[in-house]
Amino acid sequence: MSLKGKVHKYGTNIDTDAIIPARYLNMHEAAELAEHCMEDIDEEFVKRVQAGDIVVADTNFGCGSSREHAPLALKGSGISCVIAKSFARIFFRNAINTGLPLLECEEAADNIEAGDAVEVDLAGGRIINHSSGKTFTAKPYPEFMMQIIAEGGLVEHTKKKASGAR
Repeated sequence: MSLKGKVHKYGTNIDTDAIIPARYLNMHEAAELAEHCMEDIDEEFVKRVQAGDIVVADTNFGCGSSREHAPLALKGSGISCVIAKSFARIFFRNAINTGLPLLECEEAADNIEAGDAVEVDLAGGRIINHSSGKTFTAKPYPEFMMQIIAEGGLVEHTKKKASGAR
């Protein structure tokens, strides 16, 4: 699975309240949540983001509460992948469960800037910064996780498995 997009860059400890403010937790649809994604830390995000874009961040991305709303808001806004030095574990799990791929790669996070054109090969863990010409390697996903992501998350994966549609 290859993903391509422009980068939106953020710093350290971007918590789930920054990704989707708590005042919007009464919403549950990804498209509704996307309208408010990152608004408290980046008012222009929803105007700039395009389908396929990629978020790059420093350490501890997704810390804070365990709400699934945060990866849903990112995915609903068009973000195809998040690359960071590290992720909060519950956010990591929620992202995979909702079909939003994440890659941990310190070197990429340090060397990719906002606006760069980036391509990600999830199966191989390769991250190519077309703006700088640099390539980075993250640990690729195991096959079963790639399948969950490709099928849109754990619920869709489970439905397909239960229906025998494989």
